[in-house]
Amino acid sequence: MTLASLLSEKQIIPDMVSTDRWQAIEEMVSCLVRTGHLESSSKGEAMAALSHREETMSTGIGFGIAIPHASCDAVSEVTACFGRSKVGIDFESLDGKPAHLIVLFLVPKDQFQEHLRTLAAIAKFLNDPAVRESLASATDASQLLAVFEKKDGTNS
Repeated sequence: MTLASLLSEKQIIPDMVSTDRWQAIEEMVSCLVRTGHLESSSKGEAMAALSHREETMSTGIGFGIAIPHASCDAVSEVTACFGRSKVGIDFESLDGKPAHLIVLFLVPKDQFQEHLRTLAAIAKFLNDPAVRESLASATDASQLLAVFEKKDGTNS
């Protein structure tokens, strides 16, 4: 599983309008609904699962990164959305800095190992300062997706 394999241009929000983490999660879940990756009737369930996870412990991991994630019955496979905030969003990160790069993902409820693998792959990918810099300087969804594809080795 690579992040590039989970995303399309339509699942990338290059300029998020949200100003707080709850709005950001809502904006990203709405993107998944709009792109057909989540049924509109399951939006509430997804939001509840993500909110519960976020209230348990913030998903802001530092270095300007947040990875809101949850397991829920609303999806049948791992589903993701990437968002970039130029102003930054407070995800109560460990380092106290706002998140500029946000990857939201949902995993089917009974796929604990897949959940851990996905979280680890995303964290490892975004741990690279060159990747974060490339994502920050990309001008649109197409360029953002190209960063994921190049780093994941799916594009030469």
